[in-house]
Amino acid sequence: QVQLVESGGGLVQPGGSLRLSCAASGRTFSNYVMAWFRQAPGKDREFVAVIKWTGRITYYEDSVKGRFTISRDNAKSTLYLQMNSLKSEDTAVYYCAADPTFNSNDYRLYRFYDYWGQGTQVTVSS
Repeated sequence: QVQLVESGGGLVQPGGSLRLSCAASGRTFSNYVMAWFRQAPGKDREFVAVIKWTGRITYYEDSVKGRFTISRDNAKSTLYLQMNSLKSEDTAVYYCAADPTFNSNDYRLYRFYDYWGQGTQVTVSS
């Protein structure tokens, strides 16, 4: 089993930046595909970005392309999400997720992932 702990959330003004981290422990981090999801109040949990095992291949939800960057440091067992040009609609609880496999049809679905962190709140407001 792998344990995931997110950090780095907070309050930021529109147009600002935040960097989220997700520290993994328990199993070999490089064996897992890692993803970020988010959930706003009253809405379903939605896919943000995914990164494959070596970090060379990433996919993004359309609304964050060009603003968010997912990355990983396998030596540090840590996943990151650099968020720039933040908008009010980015306000949500952000979760990292892990799964040992990748499915090109399912990677955007939260039920595909076996392991989850507890979430970190990101609030974009002036």
